[in-house]
Amino acid sequence: MAEKVKEYDSKDLSVIWKPEKCIHSEICFKGLSSVFNPNERPWVNVNGAEDKTIKEQIDRCPSGALSYKLKDVQASDAKIEDEQIVEITRGGPLMIYGNIKVKHHDGSETSKHRVTAFCRCGASSNKPFCDGSHKKIDFE
Repeated sequence: MAEKVKEYDSKDLSVIWKPEKCIHSEICFKGLSSVFNPNERPWVNVNGAEDKTIKEQIDRCPSGALSYKLKDVQASDAKIEDEQIVEITRGGPLMIYGNIKVKHHDGSETSKHRVTAFCRCGASSNKPFCDGSHKKIDFE
C-alpha cells in the first residue's frame, strides 16, 4: 500500500504531510496555529505565516510527518546539521535532533534528519520510533 502524502503549496514553499507518521504531539498546532489548525479544512494554511516561520515550526516536528521543500532550491543546497541533541520529554518520546542513522537488529539502516522521536513507553506499534501511544496509556 502506498504511503499517503498531502502537499500544501504557496508560491515558494510546499508543506508536505504524511499522516501515517504523525504522532499527534500538537507541536505544530501549539507553535503556529495560524498555519496548522486541525479544526480547519485544509488544516494547513501555507499563507498563515512567512515561509521562514513555517520552516522553523516544521523543523520542530518530532515524527517527521511534516516536512517542506522550497520550490527554487536544489537538494544540494539543503542545510546539514553536524550536531545531535538528545532530549527526554516528560511522559513522551526520546527526541533526537540532527542527522542520525538508525541500525536495526536485522542489519537494515534508516537515515533520519532534523528530528526523530524514539519510543520510551514500549507501546508503539512502530518501534523503535514513537507513534503517539504514550498518550493512550498515560505514560509517565
